[in-house]
Order: sequence, then structure tokens, then C-alpha cells
Amino acid sequence: MNTSVNLCGITLSNPIIPASGTFGYGREFAELYDINCLGTFSCKGTTAQPRLGNPTPRIAEGSCGMLNAVGLQNPGIDAVIAEELPALERVFHKPIIANVCGFSVAEYVTVAKKFDACPSVGWLEVNISCPNVHGGGMGFGTSCESAAEVTAAVKAAVQKPVIVKLTPNVTDIASIAKACEDAGADALSLINTVMAMRIDLNTKQPVLKNITGGLSGPAVFPLALRMVWQVYEAVRIPIIGLGGVSSARDVIEMMLAGATAVGVGAANLKNPFICKQMVETLPDIMLQYEIENLKDIIGRAHRN
Repeated sequence: MNTSVNLCGITLSNPIIPASGTFGYGREFAELYDINCLGTFSCKGTTAQPRLGNPTPRIAEGSCGMLNAVGLQNPGIDAVIAEELPALERVFHKPIIANVCGFSVAEYVTVAKKFDACPSVGWLEVNISCPNVHGGGMGFGTSCESAAEVTAAVKAAVQKPVIVKLTPNVTDIASIAKACEDAGADALSLINTVMAMRIDLNTKQPVLKNITGGLSGPAVFPLALRMVWQVYEAVRIPIIGLGGVSSARDVIEMMLAGATAVGVGAANLKNPFICKQMVETLPDIMLQYEIENLKDIIGRAHRN
């Protein structure tokens, strides 16, 4: 069974990628298992300056998922390069996806350029889809014009492949995907979390201090699958499909819809070994469904 895929010219041993915000900078998970079994992973969203994130409470549970309004808490790009990446390189020997966040086009460019110079970074994931910050993040991903502006600016400033991470909180994700492709994106990742909320019946107030948060988990998988399908129809660049992926079977389904690789998010928070288990299970699932080469099933559901 051949589980390898090619993402923007770099070969992954398998398509399974822990998603940004659910895997930190990799070190904590490396204490639990050998994370080199993964295709790669996307590091925590990183901004130019350190961020404490949003006030607590900023996590809430749902019946089929969870809400978060963490707000891009991170130590800032300089600390990540000075401390996190050298520590990671001692335990992970593959290129990583660096998740680039910002509150202006200039900040996206600054962070991307610094990551671009790091040998351990293979791809730059430009996050224009975070719903839990004000004045940046998702604000850039809700129109074709702003999404294209950020994409073009980052692409002009770096050498490594640029992956643009899209928000589902739009009416036409395919048109935004096409705008990013036209602006030079090398790949796309989708979806980020869906805006949602919970109310505490005792206090009769929103559970989250931020009022709304991003819904992730199994509840969003069918929505994510539909959007991956639509974007695959609209573009010719690779897609990382994510949103509610919880099993190796979900990985196969995402790839049939058009994903070249598959991100795993909230499932890591419920079971820190889930990605390792998916990697180990994937060949058996391929055998069950008579799949010899994973590359052959990318977008297969689109062919009658």
C-alpha cells in the first residue's frame, strides 16, 4: 500500500497532518510518541508580537464538538524561531507547515519572511480565517479582494510554497479560493472553524467571554467535506482538507472529495494519539476499500 502524497513538490509519507492550534509546536506530542510517523504538521498560529489571547473562559463543549475562542495566543515569531523551532528540530526530522497570522498585510509579510528563512519550514500556511480575533484573521478571508491582496503580498515576499487557509464563514468559498489561486497561492487549506456560541442556563449569559467562538469536531465534517468538494471543482492547486476529521475513513472521504492531504484538529485534543492511530490504521482501510495508491483517489468522487 502506497500512502505517500505530494504537497507542492514535497513528498509526504502519508497525508495525515495535525492542524494548527491543536498540536502546539510539536514538542508536547513528541513526549507521547514518535511524531515522525506523521506526514507533517501545522504549527500553532504565529503573529509578529507575542499574544496572550482572549480572556477566559474561552473553551466550551458541545454535543458533537467544541468551541474555542483562544484568540491566537502565541509567543511571537522571534521567540518561535529562537526557542520552539530548534527544540522541535531535535525530535522531528521533516519539514513543517508554519501557520502565519496577522492583523495587517504588512504583518503577514513580516511573519512569512521570517519563517521563510527557517530550514525546518517547508510550507507557509497563511491564516486568513481565524474567527476569534478582532481586526485581522477572518477579516481578510471573507472577500475575494482582501484574500487575494494578502496572498499576493506574501507570495511576492517568500520562496517557499504558500498555502492559504480559508474560512467557512462566507457565502461562496469557491470564489475566494479561486481568487487566492489567481493571486499566486500554491495550495489551499480548508476549513477553519465555524462561528458558533453557547449560553449558560444558570447565568443566562454566553459561556465564552468572547461571546462567539469557533466550532470544531465531528459536527462540522459534512460541511467541511462539501466545501472541499466545491473548491476542488473551482481550482487546480492542491487542497488540505480539514474540519471534523476523526478517523482514517474520514481521511479517505476527504481525499475522494478532492483533498491531497488531510488535517486533523479537535480530535487531537480529545485523544492525543489519534493521528498516530490514523497513520497505523490507514493501510488496513485502504486494503478494505481496494485502494493501492492514495494518490489515485484524490478527487475520485468527481469522476462519474
